[in-house]
Amino acid sequence: MASKARKIVINPVTRIEGHAKVTIRLDENGKVDKARMHIVEFRGFERFVQGRMYWEAPVIVQRLCGICPVSHLLCASKAMDIVAGVDKLTPTAEKMRRLLHFGQTYQSHALHFFHLSAPDLLLGYDADPAIRNVIGLAVEHTELAVQAVKMRKWGQEIIKATSGKKIHGTGSIPGGFNKNLSIEERDFLLKDVDQMIQWAVDGLNLYKELYMKDIDTLGPLGSFESNDVSIVREDGALDIYDGKLRARDKDGNDIFDMVEPVEYYKYIKEGVRNWSYMKFPFIVSLGQEKGWYRVGPLSRVNNCDFIDSPIAEKERQEFKALGKGRPVHSTMAYHWARLIETVHSAEKIKELLGDPDLQKDDLLLTGERRPEGIAIIEAPRGTLFHHYRVDENDQITMANLIVSTTSNNQPMNESVRIVAEQYLEGEKITEPLLNLVEVAIRAYDPCLSCATHAVGQMPMHVTLIDADGNMLDEKVRD
Repeated sequence: MASKARKIVINPVTRIEGHAKVTIRLDENGKVDKARMHIVEFRGFERFVQGRMYWEAPVIVQRLCGICPVSHLLCASKAMDIVAGVDKLTPTAEKMRRLLHFGQTYQSHALHFFHLSAPDLLLGYDADPAIRNVIGLAVEHTELAVQAVKMRKWGQEIIKATSGKKIHGTGSIPGGFNKNLSIEERDFLLKDVDQMIQWAVDGLNLYKELYMKDIDTLGPLGSFESNDVSIVREDGALDIYDGKLRARDKDGNDIFDMVEPVEYYKYIKEGVRNWSYMKFPFIVSLGQEKGWYRVGPLSRVNNCDFIDSPIAEKERQEFKALGKGRPVHSTMAYHWARLIETVHSAEKIKELLGDPDLQKDDLLLTGERRPEGIAIIEAPRGTLFHHYRVDENDQITMANLIVSTTSNNQPMNESVRIVAEQYLEGEKITEPLLNLVEVAIRAYDPCLSCATHAVGQMPMHVTLIDADGNMLDEKVRD
């Protein structure tokens, strides 16, 4: 007689920011029936900001995250530029924002790859969880670990120089920026810029070697064909600060293109599920069932027509060759694209540091007040939407935020299901299943809290239970 239906629960998922669990339900024949990643915490910032003055929004909403607060600071600032009646910033203000954003992207990508993903790649997926972490990496690959710390530190120094402090700074304000970059700050950052470019290139070459060496495992791991959404510059170039929306299907054909940020709601909607607090965005023209999409480094590199920095563009062309004329759909290729963006960020930082506009004092503009502001930016983890309405008293009456991890919600669920199908063996919970489910989720870099989960053992409690509630198998990581 066939066995009864069973359910596997992974709780918590580790090395991400926030709280999540995974459930994998098997049918009576032991095959994967459903796999879901549940977001079990509630995020209420859309309500928190209601009633606050519009100019407070940038510094409030950046508290959503300690790793990528700059993305929320800048996206809210861009939305409130519109409310303040400012359509175009001064050159100094825009370039200061761009420098700030590239600094964040550089440090965030370095943190994710070297500190959170490299332990799996360099120490082995089946290594003891007690050593498969940043401390174990520091022991086995000391030079690489030290280099990674210095890369992140440099990115944070850029954030401090532009925004006042390394975390939750206040440099960006509605209508512009509140400081320029001094000669001393510029020279301090310039002295290490060539080394930072080289280390980014070295990290990219390391991952390319690891990926190609183990392509039979990494290529299909949690992978599937999907739509991609990102912003691009008007000429089709990669642009993480400003641009228009582009969506392409699994074959690289445009679904929509050059959509103005203020019209995003005509093209993107949010669905809900009764088992998750996180919403499920989708492309309106395709419907909720077929219209979900991916965002982030993989989608940005797939969607753009070119990258306007020489080393990164050369690497983009090599990366695109993996798809043989189609988009690259390998989930683990997120890391490859992420490191291309790390190189690009360092190249653009060097370019901006040489721009004399950063030392000018024309920083702030004002205009005629408007009742609504909408902005889109590319956070390290993907496309970020901020939408606000403001009343005649300058108080926020409505806020809607679609964060990167929300857009990647359905894709992460798909990757969980595929890994379960690839590695689940009968009635036993295997170590490859435990770790590779997390490896696939971490490829998306869902808003992580590195200070909590990167050090020490990775806690996890997984149980396999039959339809009558009897425990068939259990594994615990403390």
